[in-house]
Amino acid sequence: MRGRRHCTPVNGVMLLDKPVGLTSNQALQTVKRLLNACKAGHSGSLDPIATGLLPLFFGEATKLTQFLLNADKRYWTVFRLGQRTTTYDSEGEVTANRPVSVTRRDVERALTKFHGLIEQVPPMYSAIKHQGEALYKLARAGVEIERAPRPVTIHEIKLVSLEKELLTLEIACSKGTYVRSLAHDLGEALGCGAHVAQLRRLDIGHVGIEKAVPLERLQALASPAECAQWLAPIDSVLSEMPDVHLTPLAAHYLKQGQSVSAQHGFKPGWVRLYEGDKQFLGMGEVQDDGRVAPRRLLALSENP
Repeated sequence: MRGRRHCTPVNGVMLLDKPVGLTSNQALQTVKRLLNACKAGHSGSLDPIATGLLPLFFGEATKLTQFLLNADKRYWTVFRLGQRTTTYDSEGEVTANRPVSVTRRDVERALTKFHGLIEQVPPMYSAIKHQGEALYKLARAGVEIERAPRPVTIHEIKLVSLEKELLTLEIACSKGTYVRSLAHDLGEALGCGAHVAQLRRLDIGHVGIEKAVPLERLQALASPAECAQWLAPIDSVLSEMPDVHLTPLAAHYLKQGQSVSAQHGFKPGWVRLYEGDKQFLGMGEVQDDGRVAPRRLLALSENP
């Protein structure tokens, strides 16, 4: 029997600029092979038609994917007006064609309904589960399930351009927002139908696309060591969270699973934990009594 492939215990975060045509997991597995990494995960799936920012986590960093999953997102997108599709994007079958006669003023007026806290019905072609089965699997089998609307927040939805049937927008939104559902709902509000033709993720929280590496650039490198130069420290994508610096003694007790005293002034919630000024320990949570409890500690002797 063939032995298991030897892998490298890589620890760190890589910001990938995902190309069109790949699922998030396909992109992750490609980079995992390029790094020869043992363990990997990603934060925030992108549909195959989407490009842009996909944070990849390796080794101990996989313990922290949830913190970007919960962050706000920003997108650049093109909606194709006049067509409805089964998937609410260009990958689906066209279910209706309608004439497009909307003006920029019509769009701006309609967009006011999609700003702030709104209720959104997730698309059938989504990973949301119904009785243990993903909705997209049911949709492929021709089964339609009634979906309950979910609250999401649209922080900003800006009209960039309207050229014939192509509407370009920039959208800043909360976690859980489906841009495909926005396209469908806006199309209905305009009376002509719409679907997502292009989608690019620009930001997740405070992390931006400008620091991301295109997949083809990684694939052009000669070795895992060269690819690893694109890895960033694990805490680099968590800069928006407060940081707590502990003495060696407090850090010792924290590593044993005990809550410890922190500096005054921290509100209850998630914080980054450091021993001294440099060594990142992981994530903790400030309690109501001001002490900080360990929550997601990393098994690292030092920062990557």
